[in-house]
Amino acid sequence: MSNPAFIHESADVQSSSIGEGTRVWQYVVVLPKAKIGRDVNLCSHCLVENDVVIGDRVTVKSGVYLWDGIHIEDDAFIGPNVTFTNDKFPRSKAYPEAFPQTRIEKGASIGGGAVLLPGITIGAGAMVGAGAVVTKSVPPFAIVVGSPARVTGYVEGAAGAECPAETATESPVPVGVGGVCLYRLKRFGDSRGALTVGEFNRDIPFEVKRYFAIFDVPAEKVRGEHAHRACHQFLVCIKGCCAVVVDDGKSRREILLDAPEKGLHLPPLTWGTQYKYSPDAVLLVFTSDYYDKDDYITDYATFLGMTATVS
Repeated sequence: MSNPAFIHESADVQSSSIGEGTRVWQYVVVLPKAKIGRDVNLCSHCLVENDVVIGDRVTVKSGVYLWDGIHIEDDAFIGPNVTFTNDKFPRSKAYPEAFPQTRIEKGASIGGGAVLLPGITIGAGAMVGAGAVVTKSVPPFAIVVGSPARVTGYVEGAAGAECPAETATESPVPVGVGGVCLYRLKRFGDSRGALTVGEFNRDIPFEVKRYFAIFDVPAEKVRGEHAHRACHQFLVCIKGCCAVVVDDGKSRREILLDAPEKGLHLPPLTWGTQYKYSPDAVLLVFTSDYYDKDDYITDYATFLGMTATVS
């Protein structure tokens, strides 16, 4: 081993599965069947049980107990005193047949003092705020805070970053994510009121076969979180507003739909997420195909694998 693991003399490391360059600090206990990858930094006063897998380049700060059933993927960050749980109905001396698996996906970060209920997944690149109480799975690249934790934004320049397409006057305008484009539909108004209009196969860039409307969405809820293999979508928030995060597997952008003359075209292989619905929001969606459950891609890792093969 060219770069052997460092294990502090006060640590009790019983596992032989410790990767190169890993550093295990004071008073850490690692049980025999635990698997720890390369270049991990396991800070003082941590416990790692048997059915625990830690990937490469993971940082686990002080005071973290990793119970059976916890799997942490590469490049994740676990802040100080994060509390993991692995039993929904704990009783003294009573053990479940199997512990639910909690998965922290690649590159996710969990802030200090957060609490995670068992059996959830923190998506790739997601960020959990300090002190959050996470009761359900967190989407990839989402930012969650509070108790219970709720999505307040998306990382890597999505949330809060102004999209030039939103202020452009021409139409359509690429948003910088795959083939996603923002359209400006025609709007007319006078003393009698206002209207917007869009023409199929002209303003909407595909033959429409289906529509659906989304409304009465609680403000804290997130919708979408999927891509399509072949289906095109065209989104118009005809009342109120909502935010749409579009992702082509390489970059992502948040677009605010806050006027009925704004239309957003999502081509196939675009991961779409909608959130920040206003109480009165009505989102109208036109699609190029009839409903087909097999056209949906609902697993983000599968989506990344498919987009990686597309030039």
